[in-house]
Amino acid sequence: MTGNGMSRTAFINARLLDPASGMDERGNLLVEDGKIADLGPALFNDSIPDGVEIVDCRGHILAPGLIDMRVFTGEPGAEHRETLRTASHAAAAGGVTTLIVMPNTDPVIDDVALVDFIERRARDTGIVNIHPMAALTKGLNGREMTEIGLLKEAGAVAFTDGDRAIADAQVMRRALSYAGHFDALIVQHAEVPELAHGVMHESELAGRLGLAGISTAAETIMIERDLRLLELTGGRYHVGQISCAASVEVIARARRHGLKVTCGVSAAHLVLNENDVQSYRTFFKLSPPLRSEADRRALVAGLADGTIDVIVSGHDPQDPEVKRRPFAQAAFGAIGLETLLPASLSLVHNGDMPLARLLSAMTHVPADLLDLKTGRLAAGLPADLVLMDAGVPWIVEAENLRSISKNTPFEDRRMQGRALRTVVGGRTVYVAD
Repeated sequence: MTGNGMSRTAFINARLLDPASGMDERGNLLVEDGKIADLGPALFNDSIPDGVEIVDCRGHILAPGLIDMRVFTGEPGAEHRETLRTASHAAAAGGVTTLIVMPNTDPVIDDVALVDFIERRARDTGIVNIHPMAALTKGLNGREMTEIGLLKEAGAVAFTDGDRAIADAQVMRRALSYAGHFDALIVQHAEVPELAHGVMHESELAGRLGLAGISTAAETIMIERDLRLLELTGGRYHVGQISCAASVEVIARARRHGLKVTCGVSAAHLVLNENDVQSYRTFFKLSPPLRSEADRRALVAGLADGTIDVIVSGHDPQDPEVKRRPFAQAAFGAIGLETLLPASLSLVHNGDMPLARLLSAMTHVPADLLDLKTGRLAAGLPADLVLMDAGVPWIVEAENLRSISKNTPFEDRRMQGRALRTVVGGRTVYVAD
């Protein structure tokens, strides 16, 4: 603190990496009262003012804090799986400064009071930023639309039924049309329910394992239907997660025709494939399912060329009672907040894409989609930052993860790169041991 009560922190000797502006250079950054005051290679050339706390970055990368657009928690209603507080601690340890939580809670986040509850709990928790997506249909029943205008005014950043598809074409058409009046983003779980009765990717491997498969057509048919509706209505449409090469092609084609369609992919789908299911380990049972290696490579290429907009964790904590079952009976879902950054960094280490491209999909791109004033290193913006060592080796040990549930598909996996320090609104909320 300085004499006038202003808190000031200088991050020195950093590799400043801001994907939005293209900045990637050695320099320093000054935080004053929770906001970025100044940054650049020339900052502090003379000297650092008195009364400023100094953080020596030792040449490591200082980037905007990550924004995770797809996080399921158990609060309210299933706090034994995950609370907003434990999810926040996991996020901070992963370099994630903003969580976007799904409405699949009990009760469902489908009215203003529930949006207020999440916003209030986020303030009480006081660790990372938390914003809710509100339910697109009341009770997630897929039939009656929620009050999009009022919910957006209350703080909902987008509208979705989370891990449930809007199967009724008329409901989706009305939602896209109505949401357009408020410039609201509609987020779909792309899956035709009637085609999704399996438990893994439909393939020869599924047959050999004796497990019912889910075809890629279940995903692409839903996306193609919704894109036809988008042509009719206008508006903004986002696929929460895609999982296959065919979906990348469909979305690229729609973009060329000028449709406002965006999409996400989970870190797990970028680095794992159906072969991981061979152990029958239920932590690899995800929705959408892990696909073929050809699909995985197509997702990586789609991310590299910008067809895929954002990387998400798909964080979906499940307790042991629903995971310690035969593969066919186990619940879908895996945790992912603490492994989002390191798992994604493997694409950089493999030479699949530059670091700036990777980080853009977790910083300014989701910020722009959700109209958040963060995701960039720029004077005047909130000091939401991650200091990372992109090369440090470590092994994922489930018992050391901060989520209540431990269902990580990356258990015992060797990783390279992780967050060293996470800063939210100028406050340090995590420092690596």
